[in-house]
Amino acid sequence: QVQLVESGGGLVQAGGSLRLSCAASGRTFSSYAMGWFRQAPGKEREFVATITWNGDHIIYSESVKGRFTTSSDNGKNTLYLQMNSLKPEDTAVYYCAAGPLLSHDQRTYYYWGQGTQVTVSS
Repeated sequence: QVQLVESGGGLVQAGGSLRLSCAASGRTFSSYAMGWFRQAPGKEREFVATITWNGDHIIYSESVKGRFTTSSDNGKNTLYLQMNSLKPEDTAVYYCAAGPLLSHDQRTYYYWGQGTQVTVSS
């Protein structure tokens, strides 16, 4: 059974930092891309970042480029999203996902975590 479990969300002041983790289990993800998406209240889910498990290829959305960094630890089967210089508009539920393509399109991701809430206060 494939499981993606996010953790690390919380409440932080604007300008602060958080690191999200996504623990993957249940299959081999070495050939998969791992994505981060977020959904703010009343808005559609949007792409944040994606990375191949070996870290060779990474894509960020323009809204987080330069502030967020994603990385993977193959030994721990864990994906990370380091979020710095957080803004109130970063407030959302953050999801990790796994799929065969390095893509910003959420339709290409087969497996999803349950999400973790990030709230940035002004």
